[in-house]
Amino acid sequence: MFHPLHRLGRALARYLSRPRTGGMHFGTSRYDMLEASLRPADVLLVDGSSRIGGAIKYITQSSWSHAALYVGDALREQHPELGAHVLIEADVVEGVRALPLEAYRGAHTRICRPVGLRSGEVGQVIEHAARRLGQRYDMRNVIDLMRYLLPVPPVPGRWRRRLLALGSGEPTQAICSSLIAAAFHSVRYPILPMLDRDYRQLRGTHGARREILHIRSSKLFTPRDFDISPYFRIIKPMIEHGFDPHHLHWATLAPSDLQPPAASAQAPP
Repeated sequence: MFHPLHRLGRALARYLSRPRTGGMHFGTSRYDMLEASLRPADVLLVDGSSRIGGAIKYITQSSWSHAALYVGDALREQHPELGAHVLIEADVVEGVRALPLEAYRGAHTRICRPVGLRSGEVGQVIEHAARRLGQRYDMRNVIDLMRYLLPVPPVPGRWRRRLLALGSGEPTQAICSSLIAAAFHSVRYPILPMLDRDYRQLRGTHGARREILHIRSSKLFTPRDFDISPYFRIIKPMIEHGFDPHHLHWATLAPSDLQPPAASAQAPP
């Protein structure tokens, strides 16, 4: 059903998807290492440079503004033009789409890997995400994010993540993190931990418990949740490929550069 805010959301999406000047961060590993390190069902977090990326990073207080699911060559029959290294993501303009890993060459990324999934479960995760290809991005969520580009956000900090849940919630629409979280939930793989009874009774934990339970019930997650999740292993391509600090080539410094700066003279008290 057409929503009166849809057209406005599309216009805002095009605006928010444009990169900010000076906002791009360099990649911390070579592209060939990133490509060789990824496995199907890995979550690739991206430090994006778009305006909407800045809003998401502001809300979540994180470096990660976007998440994509790595599916390898699982879509080779439907999309042979994409090659053997393919991601599925929810793009603010294009909706849920498949794209080559090459699209994020040079970007600052992080690999989050689920642990203990059987090969059949990996296939189910990928199939669940692939069935949503072509669905639209949740434009009402875009309108909610727009408010965070204002110089002074008009909501208290403790409500920022909660207000992300004002999106439509329609099954034919998604945002990047909820798309991936739903795929893992289809095989009952957790994203955020359950809080036990003793933890809930600790002083000062009420606000955190309320936030986590709200996010779980709304099935809305952010890219940061995969980074902090205790159920995903962080994979660093440089270390995975035999990093040795003894093989680094350091710049030669002059002896004067190695001396600490002289303390400025001070008058005696």
